[in-house]
Amino acid sequence: MGHMEYTMPDTPYLTLPTPIGWLRVSGDEHGIQKVSFLAVQGEPPAGAGDPAPPCLAEAASQLLAYFQGRLLTFTLPLALIGTSFQCLVWQETRQIPYGHTVSYQWLAKRLGKPGASRAVGQALHRNPLAILVPCHRVVGVAGRLTGYAGGLARKRFLLKHENRCAPRQR
Repeated sequence: MGHMEYTMPDTPYLTLPTPIGWLRVSGDEHGIQKVSFLAVQGEPPAGAGDPAPPCLAEAASQLLAYFQGRLLTFTLPLALIGTSFQCLVWQETRQIPYGHTVSYQWLAKRLGKPGASRAVGQALHRNPLAILVPCHRVVGVAGRLTGYAGGLARKRFLLKHENRCAPRQR
């Protein structure tokens, strides 16, 4: 399953190798609070070696299944921490189907705030749950790849991965 570590300075976390670099997944009994890309490739930071809390072990399992093309929808408890508008944007972003993309403008209209494309973009930029809240599925006008906290190369990879693994309509 890969090398995972766990420590508890503030919030329990584990690190997980993926095709696009190491992920740090943190959370507690209330749910997953953060999934972020580690800046350094290679070995993850050393941990205490304690077993990960159940929600973290499940997050690792689901993320690995996602990258193997076996999981299309995450079923993890999330502990969204942000403003009410950010949480609204993140919740709506979770509704974007696997293998599909929408524009910032479409998402703003969907939220009933048609002039808030830029605010939607800012909320997505602050998304603490990379991949689980699939902001990589939000693109610019005419499908143009724009901003992604993990970098455009990762966004491109995730979109190609989902396109390749998405069930085909018959």
